[in-house]
Amino acid sequence: MLDSTFGNGTIALMKLGCNIRLKNSVSLAVIALFFSCNNTLKKVQDLDSASYQPLSIAEDINTKYTDSGRLTLILVSPKMVNFTNREFPFYKFPEGIDLTLFDDDDNKNTVTSDHAIVYDQTNLIDLQGNVVLTTSTNDTLFTEQLFFDQKKEWLFTNQPVKFRTKDYITNGVGFDSNKNFTNAQVLEVNGRIFIDE
Repeated sequence: MLDSTFGNGTIALMKLGCNIRLKNSVSLAVIALFFSCNNTLKKVQDLDSASYQPLSIAEDINTKYTDSGRLTLILVSPKMVNFTNREFPFYKFPEGIDLTLFDDDDNKNTVTSDHAIVYDQTNLIDLQGNVVLTTSTNDTLFTEQLFFDQKKEWLFTNQPVKFRTKDYITNGVGFDSNKNFTNAQVLEVNGRIFIDE
């Protein structure tokens, strides 16, 4: 009888030892899995953050665009950040931009803004913050955002604008014009002041 009790105790101790070893093994496996996943997660996070970093940063940009040998646009900026490594590539100009647009008669028209984004695939320039457009005839547009479609050679906005010509100051919402400014118009006029000089 003593032997059978001792045998059952031994069996119980062996089962307890097996349970402890099993729990330790499971705990070690979970810890190993956690640390291996943590390392993988870190690698994935590093890859992800790298894709959001700019490809390059350039300072004192002065770029000239030509079409069939004719100068059409000059872009000047103190800083350009290149994000062409993105799915929808773009260039950012966080410290402002000066554009000089040349019309078909080589007249100079200028646009300045606090910052800008040039979208690579669509050739759209998004000018933002204190945008001032001055034509070769000194007509001046003031707005907070202006788009320039380089393909269609078209300027437009749906933001509030003030457009000053030699005869009028026109306030409104929205503006459309070709690059020659032969059909520049404020879309929703909400005020016009005649200038008598």
